[in-house]
Amino acid sequence: MNNTLPPCPQCESAYTYEDGNLLVCPECGHEWTPGAEPEDTDAFIVKDANGNILQDGDSVTLIKDLKVKGSSTVAKVGTKVKINRLVDGDHNIDCKIEGIGAMMLKSEFVKKA
Repeated sequence: MNNTLPPCPQCESAYTYEDGNLLVCPECGHEWTPGAEPEDTDAFIVKDANGNILQDGDSVTLIKDLKVKGSSTVAKVGTKVKINRLVDGDHNIDCKIEGIGAMMLKSEFVKKA
C-alpha cells in the first residue's frame, strides 16, 4: 500500500497530513486539494498576528503600543486602523491613523477587527 503524501507546495515540508479531503502542512499551515492545479506560490499574502489573511480596506486593531519614529507620539493598543493598501516589504501595511497621520505598520502588531 502506497501511503506517501506529496510535500507541501509552499514550503516543501515532508510532514503533510490529510484532513478530510484536504492536505495540510503543519509547518506553514498551507492547505490544498490533492490533484488540484498548484497555486501561484509567489502570491503576495499578508497575515496578522493571529494568522488571518489581510486585504486592502480591512479594519485592524493594534495589539501593542507603537512609538512613532521621529516623534514623541505613541499609537496605543486597541487603536482601530483601516488598511489603505498592503505592500511588499518589512512594514507591509500602509494606513492612516487618526491623530497621527499616514504610517507604515508591520502586520505582526495588528489583529483583524
